[in-house]
Amino acid sequence: MLRYAEKQAVFAALFILIVNLSCTAEDIELPNPDKTGGMPIMQALNERASTRAFKEDEIPQQVLANILWAANGFNRGTADMRTAPSTRNFQEIEIYACLKSGYYIYDPASNMLKQLGTDDIRAVTGMQPFVKTAPLNLVFVADTAKMGGMNEATAANYAFADAAYVSQNVYLVCASLGLGTVVRGMVDKPALEKAMNLTSDKKVILAQTVGYPAE
Repeated sequence: MLRYAEKQAVFAALFILIVNLSCTAEDIELPNPDKTGGMPIMQALNERASTRAFKEDEIPQQVLANILWAANGFNRGTADMRTAPSTRNFQEIEIYACLKSGYYIYDPASNMLKQLGTDDIRAVTGMQPFVKTAPLNLVFVADTAKMGGMNEATAANYAFADAAYVSQNVYLVCASLGLGTVVRGMVDKPALEKAMNLTSDKKVILAQTVGYPAE
């Protein structure tokens, strides 16, 4: 039988464990994306540009929801259809959002950012100095397990093309919303995959910084 003091110690340890577990993840429930209005597509194409200087101002959740839905959300009323095309409808591209508060995976089905860690890993998402202070760095990851067992080189080619569609959607919605953005291939992919605790079948393809342009 445990003594009273030992029981108290066990209860205290359990309480601390429960508290820590409850505080390890804070998902972000996004507002519904605003699918109306915005800039005409021809104007957005005309104003699409890359930005490499950003304010540190946080992006409001409504704007964040609009960006993520435009990037690769569900459209046409079904989970089988997305705003970006994908090879053979593999839908292998996952979007991770790296914020000051931690890093998350975008779940379009629940319209949530699900927190995977509380570390600020923005600096690991690229080699340019602005990535560590810009409010949002998106990371496009290919889940190769969804790609039908094709060889590595072919899977990589398709994944780059599919990630590029997603990136262009981000460019266009940023142009429409008055945000700056730049897609980036200069990424230490092994380091970022380690920081994000990705499994071996998930590969970082590209990263993209988003924020309000610095004046």
